[in-house]
Amino acid sequence: MTEQAITQQVMKQRTKSYALRVIRVVSSLQNNVVGRNIGGQLLRAGTSVAANYRAACRARSRADFLSKLGIVEEETDESLFWQELLVEAGILEPAKLVKLMKEGNEILSIIVATRKTVRASRT
Repeated sequence: MTEQAITQQVMKQRTKSYALRVIRVVSSLQNNVVGRNIGGQLLRAGTSVAANYRAACRARSRADFLSKLGIVEEETDESLFWQELLVEAGILEPAKLVKLMKEGNEILSIIVATRKTVRASRT
């Protein structure tokens, strides 16, 4: 297995784990208008990170790969926004999201760096 394939496998697992953790957070929210609406937004964005990363791994071209990674970047950033909103609105204690937000920021950093590397490469 190539280094790239190993890295992709690790990132597939990390993004899937992130999605599962988002599902657990959303499941813990109160069943009221705010919990349902913000929870729904977080659920869509947070699970989209993993789905779109898997799609990027199956890209047919470099341009397709970069485009799909751009979606992963956007969805990761959006999921972080909804998590910040949950904390700042006092809906969840920061301690409940600190590890998830740290992982989201790490995934985001990796995706941004990967896109820069791919754009800079000539092959």
